[in-house]
Amino acid sequence: MKPRPSFPARLDSDKTSKPPESLLGATRVLTPQSPMRTKPVPMASPVGVGLDSSTVRARMVQKLAAQGVTDDVVLDAMGRTERHRFVDSALVNQAYEDTSLPIGLGQTISKPNVVARMIALLREAPGLQGEAPLGRVLEIGTGCGYQAAVLSHVAREVYSIERLRGLHDKARENLRPLRLPNVHVIFGDGMLGYPKGAPYSAIIAAAGGEALPQAWIDQLAVGGRIVAPMQTTQGQQALLVIDKTPHGVHQSLLEAVHFVPLKSGVA
Repeated sequence: MKPRPSFPARLDSDKTSKPPESLLGATRVLTPQSPMRTKPVPMASPVGVGLDSSTVRARMVQKLAAQGVTDDVVLDAMGRTERHRFVDSALVNQAYEDTSLPIGLGQTISKPNVVARMIALLREAPGLQGEAPLGRVLEIGTGCGYQAAVLSHVAREVYSIERLRGLHDKARENLRPLRLPNVHVIFGDGMLGYPKGAPYSAIIAAAGGEALPQAWIDQLAVGGRIVAPMQTTQGQQALLVIDKTPHGVHQSLLEAVHFVPLKSGVA
């Protein structure tokens, strides 16, 4: 069995073998007994917006609950994460609407309902039995860092990998002031996963392809779950749920979704 990486983990920012740099200046070591819901460092909201108010996020959470999200842990995480800090200033007034928004380089930040739905599906894995917090989670496609921030409140460790250097750097800048010591952002090819952090109790993807990379299944722990968009035979996308059991891999295809394409390599 591969030894588990030290924690806070030291992460690769490229493909070389030199010692990687640690992320976000993390200094506190988390243990399974440590409280996971650390309060972010207070930050000034965009001038004249006032979106830092918990009331604004509470209204979004109420809408999510009305749309069918019933997992209290997920709803709490969505309410604690300030989405307006992850969108461009020109779009900040739309931050808490249930819509995807552009974040540059042809990518988008997912709708709050989709983020909540996918994380709730991770927690419903039979092998995890609603474990709170989740163990180690791999996120494919960091984007602007928003979903990684939400995951930080429901998982012990979050490894998030991004293939576009511009978005990787943006996510680091967005996450740095929050000082979330259990979030690690990696620049690399998400189709390869991140074997240094494996095995993962859950893997979540923010891009969809025609087939699920075998590397993700290999890096998933027995009892774990993958939630990812997948292209169907009709050419559309739907949520794919993969459960890895002692007896094999089981999959389910759920509702239609729309994500950016899953691509290999870095850029």
